[in-house]
Amino acid sequence: MDIKEINEKIQKESEFVDLLNLELDKVIIGQKYMVERLLVGLLSNGHILLEGVPGLAKTLAIKSLSDCIHADFSRIQFTPDLLPADLVGTQIYNQKTHEFTVRQGPIFANFVLADEINRAPAKVQSALLEAMQERQVTIGDKTFKLPEPFLVLATQNPIEQEGTYPLPEAQVDRFLLKVVIGYPKKEEEQKIIRLNVEGEFPKIEKIIQPEVILNARKAVREVYMDEKIEKYIIDIVFATRFPGEYKLDKLVPLIGFGGSPRASISLAMASKAYAFITRRGYVIPEDVRAVCYDVLRHRIGITYEAEAENVTSEDIISEILNAVEVP
Repeated sequence: MDIKEINEKIQKESEFVDLLNLELDKVIIGQKYMVERLLVGLLSNGHILLEGVPGLAKTLAIKSLSDCIHADFSRIQFTPDLLPADLVGTQIYNQKTHEFTVRQGPIFANFVLADEINRAPAKVQSALLEAMQERQVTIGDKTFKLPEPFLVLATQNPIEQEGTYPLPEAQVDRFLLKVVIGYPKKEEEQKIIRLNVEGEFPKIEKIIQPEVILNARKAVREVYMDEKIEKYIIDIVFATRFPGEYKLDKLVPLIGFGGSPRASISLAMASKAYAFITRRGYVIPEDVRAVCYDVLRHRIGITYEAEAENVTSEDIISEILNAVEVP
């Protein structure tokens, strides 16, 4: 297929994105950035970690997205006393038949909201992350495939550290994107107040079948990515590992470890999904730059020296994007 054909196909396939945005705009005021990233994750078949202070509509956005699609939604509130069985399910003994039957847990849904994921201990987090990676769950001696589409949207609160179990770097790497959410603008907050004080929330309609999402994911993979863009992605990721090779010597003592090949794959997939959302059949450098922070911020380990100098992974990404040559 040539570029023109791909472009026409993508424009046709991505028509539902506008419908989704219109529906979400009914209840989500502002937060365009967050909604855009949720769609990138949905279309890339990748899970998302949302970080922000309480009250920024993280849970509302995720619930609203699932409400637009004819799909199952489950919300799991993570607490320190949660057990893996509360998440994936367990075997129950039936006294009549003298047999064990499997009761599936809330993870068996299309959209799983893991609320405040860092409140639960590591064994619960690892049960969730196994399901994320393998797209299956083992209970006793039986293995169950998870439904398609399957998307984990986890939230965490960055301000409280008491009673939390921070996600280890290796586990955080399973998330395609880590999205940091900011406060709304003044005029947006005014609309939020009015909507909540009046108490009349618009109802979101289910407008999209799961098959539309699955077909869109196939179309996202067909989005054209030139070899120059591939090399640009590789340069960005390699600059996180070997900054000295890109004349970024000042970053050498600040980076503990760089992105793995999973970072390169995620950056390529997210760039294609971003191009799809903007109704384009080919990836441009701006697409890569648009999703770069969300893909890499949780994949770059910073050293104690960086922490002492108040340098964040975002600062390092900015330096890299300024240094790496744009095709």
